Amino acid sequence: MNILAVDDEELPLRLLVDSISKAIPSAEIHSFQDPNEALEHLSTNQCDIAFLDIEMRGMTGLEFSRKLKDISPQTNIIFVTGHTEYAVDAFRVGASDYLLKPPTPESVLQALEQLRNPIRNDSTNRIRIQCFGNFEVFYNGKPLAFKRIKTRELFAYLVDRAGAGVISGELISVLWEDGLNTHSRQSNLRNLISDMKKTLAETDADDVIIKKRQNNSDRL
Repeated sequence: MNILAVDDEELPLRLLVDSISKAIPSAEIHSFQDPNEALEHLSTNQCDIAFLDIEMRGMTGLEFSRKLKDISPQTNIIFVTGHTEYAVDAFRVGASDYLLKPPTPESVLQALEQLRNPIRNDSTNRIRIQCFGNFEVFYNGKPLAFKRIKTRELFAYLVDRAGAGVISGELISVLWEDGLNTHSRQSNLRNLISDMKKTLAETDADDVIIKKRQNNSDRL
């Protein structure tokens, strides 16, 4: 997800970016204090959501949003401001939501539920799995780096299972040669699963792994 954040004041911009990054860890955020530089960026880059301050020097957020719509009509606009009197004008220009400063990760997430336009899936920003020869997972054409070797082995086994459910005991027997299902191994497995999901979240693909509880056991 590509996100634009524009505010002509440094501290509010930093707080906005921080809240967005906490709400959407996998987002690619481009922040600008100069609205003209932001528009120049938009002329050559896709933007799914634009978080805009309203009162900015040189160009108001409302003016910016009109120019933005000419460049990228499908971009969702969310205004972030300390002034409530602009709410009507904000929605007149097609804003998805209107947040008061300082925004929180929770308010950002709530605003995402109000988006007018669906987020476009860019086919180049998806994972590709190579199973022939060496097992590799690619993101944007580059190998995806798992933090642990066994995380990579875990993901490879799940891919080989082609969507079939796997219980934790089976995974332990595959990942460790002695196959001992101890509390320590169960803890290690949970860490591997967490690492795998965090790594996949960087590609917005963590939803390919579904974890359930069945008979007091983890099941993927």
